[in-house]
Amino acid sequence: MEITREQLIDCGVSPSKATIYAPIISMWSSNFAITTPMRMCHFLAQVLWESGCFRYTKELASGKAYEGRKDLGNVQKGDGVKYKGRGLVQITGRSNYTAVSKYFGMDFINHPELLETPEWAFKSAGWYWLTKGLNKLADRDELTKITKIINGGYSHKAERLMYLGKAKRAFKLLK
Repeated sequence: MEITREQLIDCGVSPSKATIYAPIISMWSSNFAITTPMRMCHFLAQVLWESGCFRYTKELASGKAYEGRKDLGNVQKGDGVKYKGRGLVQITGRSNYTAVSKYFGMDFINHPELLETPEWAFKSAGWYWLTKGLNKLADRDELTKITKIINGGYSHKAERLMYLGKAKRAFKLLK
């Protein structure tokens, strides 16, 4: 799906980040079935919040809170810090890093920093979006359910709703 620099700016992205991300999103979004304005709007609402409008592709916290979290696959000493949130959707934990590595045939286990680059930050978010079945929820305009899957709760739902409104206006789904 084509997305313009101006649409990203209308959503709150800085001009410099919009210049970087618009071509990447346009090139790769169809690989993750983000192919309608409604799907793109919901995708953007989540990743704009999670990444601070594409400013952060690495979680600001140290990751120590994830240490020993077996639900994230963090079973080796140091996994929490090494596999803290990265990418536009903040992929977290050894299990997710392993799964995204297998999907793309890339070694994010030994090179987690690759998920911080714009292309892999987007692709990893697209992978997560696709594998969690979020397009179906976006088609039904289910912000709350999408937030629960991405966040594990409903943290910052109001901000995500605000980004959804901006995206819907940028894509002419709202006036």
